[in-house]
Amino acid sequence: MRPIFATLVLALAGLAMPAHSQNPLPRPPAVSQATAATRALNTETAAMTGSVVSEAGFQAWLADFRPRGRAAGIRDRTMDAALAGIHYDPVIIRLDSNQSEFSKQMWEYLDGAVSASRIQNGQAALVTYNDALARIERKYGVDKEVVVAIWGLESSYGANRGNSDVIQSLATLAYHGRRQAMFEEQLIAALKIVQAGDVAPRGMRGSWAGAMGHTQFMPTSYLAHAVDFAGDGKRDIWSNNPTDALASTAAYLKDAGWKKDKPWGIEVRLPRGFNYAMAGHGSERSVSDWNRLGVRDMAGQKVPNVGKAAILLPAGARGPAFMMFGNFEAIRAYNASDAYAIAVGHLSDRLKGQPGFVAGWPRGDRALASTEKMELQKRLTAMGFNTQGTDGKIGPKTVDAIRQYQVAAGMVPDGYASEALLIALRN
Repeated sequence: MRPIFATLVLALAGLAMPAHSQNPLPRPPAVSQATAATRALNTETAAMTGSVVSEAGFQAWLADFRPRGRAAGIRDRTMDAALAGIHYDPVIIRLDSNQSEFSKQMWEYLDGAVSASRIQNGQAALVTYNDALARIERKYGVDKEVVVAIWGLESSYGANRGNSDVIQSLATLAYHGRRQAMFEEQLIAALKIVQAGDVAPRGMRGSWAGAMGHTQFMPTSYLAHAVDFAGDGKRDIWSNNPTDALASTAAYLKDAGWKKDKPWGIEVRLPRGFNYAMAGHGSERSVSDWNRLGVRDMAGQKVPNVGKAAILLPAGARGPAFMMFGNFEAIRAYNASDAYAIAVGHLSDRLKGQPGFVAGWPRGDRALASTEKMELQKRLTAMGFNTQGTDGKIGPKTVDAIRQYQVAAGMVPDGYASEALLIALRN
């Protein structure tokens, strides 16, 4: 999980994709062996020089940080143990800065997130940890398949938990990253975890950005939601035993409003003449209202009335349509990405033996690059359809602006940021 980090890095792609959902960059042009060697030497020399300068500044920053740590309740002996021997890590800064220009389309992300191997491995995990998962489900009221789906997406069922020193990474990012205040908050939370005795400082391993354990909790989320389900006195999300991590994930979803035995969402058929302006986040209606409007499940039947729901069109009018319920928002509280939430929900369904989506995706559409998304936002705003910023991220405000433009232009108002839309704006 990256519940807090999700909104900062995992939503960089146009459909709020997780950060790893990016198209590969073009292959650089070939260079001679001698040129490559010279470049490598120059890069290494520059990196060493910058690292020496940054290391001195980093150690000074650590000294300045200590009073703030004390003010937050961190004892000196905790800081002595946790901060001793850590260094400025330029690799972490490069990873923080090196966000790709390109992103994947929703269906490309889902192809990998809900692959045959991930389904197979998830079903095996359900068998292996059946007893613990059954107890977790009874206690927290969260479907075990959803918990396992999150585990699968976050760390491939524990295979990829990350091996960075979390305290060193967070301190580096708090000193020299793009979001220093946020990472200092995470560093203080990490020190509180160490101080509570849940893990030794060097045992706190995770991603380069500080996400930890089987289900990738950020430290502040750990403090808010982690539980000692195994009963050994520690909330251990790092060890090979995933029990505490899985229970903590269920606790997080329960706190976010998960309702047992309620759907997260279903694929639906929209009636001919459907008003696409009614779709999107914030446009919830009762299921009975959607039924009256002619929305049906994929078998052509009325949708069971389980409360309010929104219609989402992640690939516009030419892709699948989904009716999303409250549990979808609980997943989004864990990771604020429609793509991620759909992947978790769909993977959980596949783990239950349900089939894949029926409708096809517009696979001929390519993903817009960040610069193209910014251009789209600038053009919309210049035409009077204010996107409230030009950050290259297609969020709700940009989708609303797209819909307003589409209505004015006599287009289907599906809010889909496509290459065809950008071409229309240019013309």
